[in-house]
Amino acid sequence: MQTRFFLLLALTIVGGCGAAEPSQQADNALSAIPLPVIPAGTKADSILVDKSDRTLILYKDDEEIARYGNIRFGDAPEGHKRFEGDERTPEGRYTINGRNPGSSYHLSLRISYPNAADRAYAEARDKSPGGDIFIHGQPNGRDGAPIASDWTDGCIALSNAEIEQIWETVPGGAEIYILP
Repeated sequence: MQTRFFLLLALTIVGGCGAAEPSQQADNALSAIPLPVIPAGTKADSILVDKSDRTLILYKDDEEIARYGNIRFGDAPEGHKRFEGDERTPEGRYTINGRNPGSSYHLSLRISYPNAADRAYAEARDKSPGGDIFIHGQPNGRDGAPIASDWTDGCIALSNAEIEQIWETVPGGAEIYILP
């Protein structure tokens, strides 16, 4: 998986969360995408998020087991998260280091942002790197259909059905690679 991540990163270089008001018609079109079929009991050991392709892919032993498209990011999706409030989704290598079934958003998996390099960059500029970055579903109280635009404060958002499947498949400690 590391080899794949670094190759994709090289090719790309060469080449907490707030909700917006979406249109219901666009929401319904996004929620019509069928879920991947994952054999019962399968556990992913890594996740690849490609921000430019808007995909989230689950892997087990370097083999793709599920792919999700049309994922949503922070209000400013381009570029690596540097500071609290910049509305960007981090880029780089992290781990899933927490699970919150009682989140304000339908289920959430915590991403280990900020890492040491993120903290050092922000501190050198006398700023906070921020935190509370998650993979999660839709805001509680919605019907579960995904919001049709980037709307989070830096998190990765999916439909409620997608996060339920990911929740069952991704254990704590799984690596997550987020590409630009």
